[in-house]
Amino acid sequence: MDYRSKRRCLGLPLIHIARGRVEDGSFRRGVAKGWIAVGDIAFGPLFALGGIAVGGLAIGGFGAGVFALGGIAFGGLAFGGEATGIGAAGGLAVGLYFAAGGLAIAWHVAAGGLAVAAHANDAEAARFFSAENLAALVATGARHALPFLLIPVLLVFQALVRRSIAPEEPNVPDGAGDPRKRL
Repeated sequence: MDYRSKRRCLGLPLIHIARGRVEDGSFRRGVAKGWIAVGDIAFGPLFALGGIAVGGLAIGGFGAGVFALGGIAFGGLAFGGEATGIGAAGGLAVGLYFAAGGLAIAWHVAAGGLAVAAHANDAEAARFFSAENLAALVATGARHALPFLLIPVLLVFQALVRRSIAPEEPNVPDGAGDPRKRL
């Protein structure tokens, strides 16, 4: 199944859903590229859902984006079994600013079974991860996630550039280019 919405923005379909299929006896993964992308492999500047998902909000076995959720998650705010980002939460959480999880490693604040940070499992960490501080936590992550917005934007830009410089087939009428077909 391959669905692409007719509406497009900056050369990408608004919605693209691509499911894997068997062609000539071999399996071909469904690669979705759209503002909202769902597929085995999905690239979506707004939303991506798939085994491998790259986008603004990315959910998948491997998720990379501004907000990432997955078995392996990489992004501004990352949540998963192994999460790496500016802020991270998961079994193994590595965060530039904060981390929470079984093994939590961060520069500033970490909480978890084994925590390594300037403030690891102390009063400052408890205050940072408290419910009252949740809004500040999300605001801090969002403010520091801005560089990660470049990842999906650069992927879209790369796709547009490749499309614009791709060689086009010459528009030759039937038989005009083949001397054997001329009479």
